[in-house]
Amino acid sequence: MERTNDSMLTEFLLVGLSDHPKLQTVLFVLVLGMYLMILLGNGVLIAVVIYDIRLHTPMYFFLCNLSFLDICYTSSSVPLILSSFLTVRKRVSFSECMIQMFFSFAMGATECVLLGTMALDRFMAICYPLRYPVIMSKDTYVPMAAGCWVAGLVDSVVQTSLAVQLPFCTNNVIHHFVCEILGILELACADISINVISLTGSNLLFLAVPLLVIAVSYLFIIATILRIPSAEGKRKAFSTCSAHLTVVIIFYGTIFSMYAKPKSKDTAGAGHQSVMEALISLFYGVMTPMLNPLIYSLRNKDVKAAVQNMLGRKTLRKM
Repeated sequence: MERTNDSMLTEFLLVGLSDHPKLQTVLFVLVLGMYLMILLGNGVLIAVVIYDIRLHTPMYFFLCNLSFLDICYTSSSVPLILSSFLTVRKRVSFSECMIQMFFSFAMGATECVLLGTMALDRFMAICYPLRYPVIMSKDTYVPMAAGCWVAGLVDSVVQTSLAVQLPFCTNNVIHHFVCEILGILELACADISINVISLTGSNLLFLAVPLLVIAVSYLFIIATILRIPSAEGKRKAFSTCSAHLTVVIIFYGTIFSMYAKPKSKDTAGAGHQSVMEALISLFYGVMTPMLNPLIYSLRNKDVKAAVQNMLGRKTLRKM
């Protein structure tokens, strides 16, 4: 399985938590249930926003993009995760591995930019409420959302193309559930300094910069809310941001533990992935997309009212 001048590596082996078969069985049931909840929850949220004309605003347009993004991200990785639970060593072809890595990385990068864009939207809505409808018109927020997708796809093209060009040695075992970029780089038998520099730059642009935008936006948002004289006004203003802020904390809290410090070839270990590392990666890959629609529906009166309205009308039609 060497990739040399005479032969090419044709497949990878995903081992995941193969040392814990009983835990894999439990996780298979849990991840499958979570994936179904992701499809249902995000699908319902998208349908509600499309159905209720009162939700045809920039904030809910971005929320629709976030929900669709979560469906795409989990669909690019969860089927492979589930199949890896059913076998001791899951064999994945080189091309399949790169395709899966491309889509997973693209969706992750897009979500980072989208969360920053959503923070800017909240900043404009709260700090400049009178000018908000003019500034955040359809001609503005649609290109903003499209730009998030384009940026994520371009970043993934760069990272994946650099990884594809690497030569891989006899070790083709990935100690992960999916074809994750850091796990791929660990298997390269050549200098990966270019990949590390590129990945570090990607972390700065798609993790640090959006997080800085979010932090600065919320500093201005909090300052504006504190100047609101009535307690009811403060509560109403903050309620429009609390769901987004909760999602940001969960998303960045997990993603930084995985991607913020890319490993070089010299420091990357080939040891088995610990149970804790595996659970963290699962939490980022499955739990966060599952929680997003719950957070936005439970902490948002407009969404809850729209869901009740939609369900009420369907009930009346059946009667």
